[in-house]
Amino acid sequence: MTKQLTFTVGGLLDEMARRYPDNDALVYPERGLRYSYKQLNEICRKVAKGLLRIGIKKGDNVAIWACNVPEWVILQFATAKIGAVLVTINTSYKSTELEYILGQSDSTTLFMVKSFKDSDYVATINSVVPELQSSPIGTLACVRLPFLKNVVFIGEETPVGMLSFDRIIEKGQDVSDAVLGAIEATHNCHETINMQYTSGTTGFPKGVMLTHYNIVNNGFNIGECMKFTEKDRLCIPVPFFHCFGCVLGVMACVTHGSTMVPVEIFDPLAVLRTIEAEKCTAVHGVPTMFIAELEHSEFPNYDLSSLRSGIMAGSPCPIEVMKKVISQMNASEITIAYGQTESSPVITQTRTDDPIELRVATVGRSLPDVEVKIVDIESGETLPPGKQGELCTRGYHVMKGYYKMPDETARAIDRDSWLHTGDLAIMDENGYCKITGRIKNMIIRGGENIYPREIEEFLYTHPKVSDIQVYGVPDRKFGEQVMAAIILKKGVEMSEDEVREFCKDRIATYKIPRYVKFVDGYPMTASGKIQKFKLREIAIKELQLEDAGETV
Repeated sequence: MTKQLTFTVGGLLDEMARRYPDNDALVYPERGLRYSYKQLNEICRKVAKGLLRIGIKKGDNVAIWACNVPEWVILQFATAKIGAVLVTINTSYKSTELEYILGQSDSTTLFMVKSFKDSDYVATINSVVPELQSSPIGTLACVRLPFLKNVVFIGEETPVGMLSFDRIIEKGQDVSDAVLGAIEATHNCHETINMQYTSGTTGFPKGVMLTHYNIVNNGFNIGECMKFTEKDRLCIPVPFFHCFGCVLGVMACVTHGSTMVPVEIFDPLAVLRTIEAEKCTAVHGVPTMFIAELEHSEFPNYDLSSLRSGIMAGSPCPIEVMKKVISQMNASEITIAYGQTESSPVITQTRTDDPIELRVATVGRSLPDVEVKIVDIESGETLPPGKQGELCTRGYHVMKGYYKMPDETARAIDRDSWLHTGDLAIMDENGYCKITGRIKNMIIRGGENIYPREIEEFLYTHPKVSDIQVYGVPDRKFGEQVMAAIILKKGVEMSEDEVREFCKDRIATYKIPRYVKFVDGYPMTASGKIQKFKLREIAIKELQLEDAGETV
């Protein structure tokens, strides 16, 4: 066992500002923004004081709904300094999902930007919280969301009813260092500091409670696997609301004094431009991101010779893509990581000196001080190398639990503290794991985890739908696509477009079924259980997706 870090997230930034005061911490080349570790820590302290001033207390849950803007990173550390829990909201979420998360998380404050791609966030929040425009700032009284008191706007031209983010910094001038210091002195590294929502088999997303200890140590060990030092510069085009962004990106950097160079919204050309301009030594992404970068017409015009490492994760990596990332992008030490939000998130990772075969055929071996075992699905007995079973993990990285869902927590983490991932895997004699399938009916589309039950529950609310089954089918670009087989109520008709229109602006675009089929019944087992795998097999033949490539 190596010695674990006991820094709080806020205390970690204090330490790095002491060790590397003048090193670049956070750089946005297109904004002309460049904070050293000393400057980043100072701005985070100012915002932390402002958060106290507007009434946010230790233990309060505060939500953020934004792309990779500088304020996101600042809030990750500022909330930690006062002990508030940052609740991250998927940027693709629409009104139904937003309302659920704000309500289930008991969030007192929402930080948000104006829009994201085709989503007008201001219109969405006003539809969810109609009282916003008529309530004095700071005294919001929403019938559906009784905990919500503040909406803070990140950007210019603050809408009616919202507080400007810049005003928070101004308000913080009234709070002394002593007041902030007294609060910081009460923090414990085992307290919850981050909450991320993961779709649930029950149909309702679950708030994964992660502690300072979880994400600081996971971030540190992830960085160690990439051999990070204070000289590394990481291009971060993956979203901060995912662990991929805020742990594999932010925490891996800050634990090593490395430089964060985020891309606000993924665009392959912006990634290439950023790597060249800032001489980034590492870049993160899901396979579809790397493919988009490699296949961009401008790719040959960029100098990527500074690249060395990074992480590819989220879905299985085709070997040809990995070869091109190494040979054409110069990322010879690129690594593969596997995990889930409940394990904050990385469980296994390849190392920089692993041969390419291991970096493609496996998801690596366990991080330091992380236990991994493969168990028989029926008996729970630990299996020997080479045998397929469920991957279970135990260690500092396992979540505290699901927020207000003790039964769900008990189902995920057994009495001996093993987290059951729900993923099928095989482990070799050297501890390298290969993910071979899933016990749970999860769809992975372009790195996004989608639980069919959540979409099924939503579509059940349509008056024409009698029954519905949602499942994944292979897709060459995204790995998998969502398909729905719908039984209609008697005497009604419905079109595929009608289904998609019902979903639009109410659930995230990536969850909307790409394929819709209207059926009279489903293939069943003798005991009456629906066989989704048969629906998938039928769809693959009917849609001629045999060559689209199976994913795990």
